[in-house]
Amino acid sequence: MNEYPDIHSTASERSNMTDVPRRKLIEVSLPLEAINAEASREKSIRHGHPSGLHQYWARRPLAAARAVLFAQLVDDPSSHPNEFPTIAAQDAERARLHALLEQLVLWESSNNESLLRQAREEIRKSNDGKLPAVLDPFAGGGAIPLEAQRLGLEAHASDLNPLAVLINKALIEISPKFAGLSPVFPGAASTRNGWSGVDGFAEDVRRYGDWMRERAEKRIGSLYPRAVAPDGTEHTVIAWLWARVITCPSPACGISTPLVKSWWLSKRKGQEAFLSHTVVSDESAPGGRRVAYSVSYDRAAAPTAGDDGTVGRKGAKCVACETAIPLAYVRSEAQAGRMAAQLTTVVAEGERKRLYLEPTAEHLAAASVDRPNTVPIGSLPPHSLSPNSHQTVRIYGFEEFADLFTPRQLVALTTLSDIVTEARAKVLHDGLAVGLPRGERLEGSGDGAEAYADAIATILAFALDKQADLGNALCRWEPNAQCPRQLFARQNIPMVWDYAESNPFSSSSGSFKVIVSGIEKALRSPAFGASNVPAGPVVAADAAARDYNGVVVSTDPPYYDNIGYSDLSDFFYIWLRRSLENVYPSLFATMLVPKAEELVANPHRMGREADAFFIRGFNSVFQRIRAGYEGDDDRLLTVYYAYKQQESDAEGTMSSGWHTLLDGLVNAGWIITATWPMRTETSSRLIASGANALASSIVLACRPRSADAPTATRRSFVAELKSELPEALRTLIQGSIAPVDLAQAAIGPGISVFSRYSRVREADGSDMSVRDALLLINSTLDEVIGEQESDFDPDTRFAVKWYRQYGWIQENSGIADQLARSSDTSIGALERGGIFEAKGGKARLLSPTQLEDEWDIGADEHVSVWEATVRLAAVMAKHGADEVAGLLPLVQTRVSLDAVKELGFLLFHEAEKKRDTKDAILFNGLVSAWGDVNEQARKHAGSPRAVQQAFDFDEDGD
Repeated sequence: MNEYPDIHSTASERSNMTDVPRRKLIEVSLPLEAINAEASREKSIRHGHPSGLHQYWARRPLAAARAVLFAQLVDDPSSHPNEFPTIAAQDAERARLHALLEQLVLWESSNNESLLRQAREEIRKSNDGKLPAVLDPFAGGGAIPLEAQRLGLEAHASDLNPLAVLINKALIEISPKFAGLSPVFPGAASTRNGWSGVDGFAEDVRRYGDWMRERAEKRIGSLYPRAVAPDGTEHTVIAWLWARVITCPSPACGISTPLVKSWWLSKRKGQEAFLSHTVVSDESAPGGRRVAYSVSYDRAAAPTAGDDGTVGRKGAKCVACETAIPLAYVRSEAQAGRMAAQLTTVVAEGERKRLYLEPTAEHLAAASVDRPNTVPIGSLPPHSLSPNSHQTVRIYGFEEFADLFTPRQLVALTTLSDIVTEARAKVLHDGLAVGLPRGERLEGSGDGAEAYADAIATILAFALDKQADLGNALCRWEPNAQCPRQLFARQNIPMVWDYAESNPFSSSSGSFKVIVSGIEKALRSPAFGASNVPAGPVVAADAAARDYNGVVVSTDPPYYDNIGYSDLSDFFYIWLRRSLENVYPSLFATMLVPKAEELVANPHRMGREADAFFIRGFNSVFQRIRAGYEGDDDRLLTVYYAYKQQESDAEGTMSSGWHTLLDGLVNAGWIITATWPMRTETSSRLIASGANALASSIVLACRPRSADAPTATRRSFVAELKSELPEALRTLIQGSIAPVDLAQAAIGPGISVFSRYSRVREADGSDMSVRDALLLINSTLDEVIGEQESDFDPDTRFAVKWYRQYGWIQENSGIADQLARSSDTSIGALERGGIFEAKGGKARLLSPTQLEDEWDIGADEHVSVWEATVRLAAVMAKHGADEVAGLLPLVQTRVSLDAVKELGFLLFHEAEKKRDTKDAILFNGLVSAWGDVNEQARKHAGSPRAVQQAFDFDEDGD
């Protein structure tokens, strides 16, 4: 028997059931497009985002985490048949919850207390008047705990990685602890009448950050001289640009040749500048010659794609003799310590522009300093060529993390690190001076002057880490923005040939001042610390060993070797440990980030056992969570699965990572009740490689499976699939899901049937695998979507069959005649319907571009669902949603708008199977915007909403 009944069973049937877990909103329906739009938009928010506190990899968007938590904790209306006895009543209530959720995920709603209060009340209503505690055992960058706290929930976070633990402490522990406190820096408190939220704390971060910068500049400012322009004026340097050099392997040359990726300095319109190079005689140089550099502004001589730089993925070339230089030779020279660097350009602050100046002896001398003796120790991870690996620069002779910095950069970082300790002492002194009690340290849960000093030191150490990210010898110069770029633009440590050494004492990108200002903006952001709810403990813990009793779990675990979190975190950990070892002695007890228990498949640590280690660990974690949920079937688990597009296989399922996730959850005793694709990419990423191509992560909703769950045969499993999946798909299609997401979302109700059984037996007695179950689900999806054809008008049925076989190309008119007869139409009717063309023995469907022009619907004697759908999709692509909205009131007098939407889904599905990217984008664009288009159509109609109900517009998109 079905342990979790069909959500569309009648109210009377459900009212007779007892002890049935209540369905949550996430198990039934989500306003997915609204969530995905905000998640995608959030990626463009650079200033004031909580992620500005510290770099971390593969963070979930705050909008997605907020939406998932709300929908995970709020009941679906179908769970309350006494209150919502009909399908219509449930749909109306679900639409109300969707509307609230669509407002809740907006960036502008991050600190909307009225809206957040409504959300908390909905959560209370579904949880016996209480706000549950939420735990993320793989807390990472902290998006899930932060959003749990924003919703008024007690947020618990843990991770094995000390960097992740510290980020989560900053996000959810420090903020409520010191909210409302006035700044303690001398004279700062009197600059305002009152200090709310974390404004006082943020003010102190800025003030003590400036104090750090001033002290550092007094000590080492001489290493960063000003630049003199040709007119004799002095200017602050933004960055020094360097190129790595090696000796040309040609015996006839032997010059020190530069390895330059690009000669461009500035590509900004009207300020174009690039580096020119010439070979000049110099008796002191190897071979008696050297490369001289100068700045050029002559657009006619600017480098082109073919001659921009001297090194690429296939090798390098000598600028003097143009000898090809294999990368193997470059590596051998680098590993032997014979790769050096030359200063090519000094970039200075000008009057509303950058100044590009040639190096002087003074600047060369300033950079020539000894490496300090107190640099932190830590070896880089081994290099790997795996596409999923954290590639490092070890193959170019870099062994230690300290090798990634120039000596001058190391002097700056060690100096700033020492001053973090001095700043903590000053904060403690100033805090006691304004009357704060001394109290316990922050690691001991204190909230007095000692803890406050620890908290400020933590954020200042974050600023030092960001300085390291922007102040190392692997930072590229960006000619468009004209500034240095940070090392971790990607999830690895790649080789950079020509690099920018930023000036920590300037006022531009890469400076300590700008870094501290960015952190201050993050702290003051509406999206940061919106709740004053104290956090649960944030601890370093193994997810496979910790306790899960009494908490609701939402988590984004790691997968295989996609990201080497611990190896990459060492880059920051060594500096944090140097600055904060006395603040968090237990957290920084090891020299590097602990790695032995990290839940990834890491071949360089575990060899052939990597996969087995990951699978054992993964299963162990979710078995332990299942044990913590024992006796409380109403608690839901949500799990994020982050994947790349190439994981889709030719059969439309996913590769080993996806199967391992599903296998692990099913084997650990979970029923997977929903799967939702969460997208953070733009529609331009759509490719015809599977219906989930746009998704960057999938969220799974899971329930505990009963220990005495029955078994099933393959036949009964398939029968239940065909019984339950059509109605679930109806709900999805009528909701606001995009066609591109339908196949992935359909896995939820399908795998729910599979996972509710302890096992599904094949005909030979073996257990059905998750992979085989997914193939059956996809097959059933094809059948269900295909069955929609029978409900369309004859012309549309013909057009679907023709499109499936021939697309927009010409074919024999005889074939067209036969197919038309079998569809109960004729070629003449199809031509009069404006969708088909037959002449000269050839026939074809009219393509969208042929139907995108002005359409007089009133004068069109015969309008089919096909014509309406293709025309609207073409108009959407060419003219946008406003134009489509203007057509809808008249269109719906001729055909059903629900039928148009269903055909849009079907045509997207067919385009995906045909791997026709252009058509897939076309039809996905129409249906994805369906809710917005309907809303705009109402405005075009110019009547109040209540009157417009007669138009019978689809309400699900509101």
